[in-house]
Amino acid sequence: MQNQVNILEGCEMGIGTWAWGDRMLWGFGQGYAEPDLKAVFDMCVQAGVKFFDTAESYGQGKSEEILGRFLKNEEHDLIIASKFMPYPWRLNRRTLLRALRSSLKRLGLNKLGLYQMHWPFPPVKIESWMDAMADAFQAGLISAVGVSNYDQSQMQRAFDSLAREGISLTSNQVEYHLLNRKIEKNGLLEKAKKQGIQIIAYSPLAMGMLTGKYSTNQLPSGVRGWRYNTKELQRIQPLLTTMRKIGAGLSKTPAQIALNWIICKGAIPIPGAKTLAQAEQNLGALGWRLSADELAELDLVSDQISREI
Repeated sequence: MQNQVNILEGCEMGIGTWAWGDRMLWGFGQGYAEPDLKAVFDMCVQAGVKFFDTAESYGQGKSEEILGRFLKNEEHDLIIASKFMPYPWRLNRRTLLRALRSSLKRLGLNKLGLYQMHWPFPPVKIESWMDAMADAFQAGLISAVGVSNYDQSQMQRAFDSLAREGISLTSNQVEYHLLNRKIEKNGLLEKAKKQGIQIIAYSPLAMGMLTGKYSTNQLPSGVRGWRYNTKELQRIQPLLTTMRKIGAGLSKTPAQIALNWIICKGAIPIPGAKTLAQAEQNLGALGWRLSADELAELDLVSDQISREI
C-alpha cells in the first residue's frame, strides 16, 4: 500500500455539523442561526480543533454551504470531511465524482481531507463504491477515504477493495457512546484498531441525553423526544448519576465525562455545537483523561442499564 499517514492521527475530537442548516430535526433558524455557528466555529478553531465533519445530506447541502462560508480566508490548517449518500438512483461510480465535485463547490475547496461513504446501502456493491473512491483519490480530489455505518464485514470489504488500489481505509464513522457500545461488544472497535482504521463517534452525547440537560419533566423536542422518551430517561438515570458523581470530583460536566470516555476508548467524538456554551462545554473534554477506575465504573453501570432493555 501507499505510505499514507492517517490524517486523523493525533486528533482527539472534531465537530459534527449535522445541525448546521438542518431545520427538520435540529430546528435551524429557531433559537440559533448562522452568526451563532460562526462564533462556534471560531471558538473551536482558536482552541485547536482542526477536524470538522459534514455531509451532502445535512440540510440538503446547507451544512456544507455554511461551513464553506466559514472556511473563506481561514488560515488554520483544517481537516474537512464530508460524505457521499448512495441514493438508490445513483447506480454507477461516476455519480460519486459528480457528488464530490458538488460538495467541493459548496465548501469552496479544491480538495477534501476525508471523503466518506455515508451508508452501505444497496444496490451498488461496496467494492464498486470503493473503486469510485480510489478514482477520486487518484484524481487528487480527496486526501483520504472513509466509510460510515459499516459493520465488520462491510468494513473489511471496503478495506480489501481499497488495498488492491494501494490505498488505506482511514476511518469508519459510527454511532458510539455510553448508551450504545455495540462496536465494543461485537469486536468492530478492536478490529479497526488492529487495521489502523480510526473510529469516528457520531452522536457521542446520544442526541443530548448524556448532557444531563433533560429529565422526565423536560423531554427533548421532535424526533429526539420520541426516541428518548420518559421511560428511556428513567432507565438511564443510574448512569447519569454516576457521571455526575465522577464529574463532581473532576469539576467536569456529564457531557465532558461522556466525551472523554470516548477519547479514552481510542475513538474521536464529533459532538455538535449550536451555541458558544455548547462549544465551550465540548472543549472542556480535552486535555485530561478519566482514570482506569473511573472508566471501569462507567462501563459497569452502562452494562447494567443495557441489560435492562
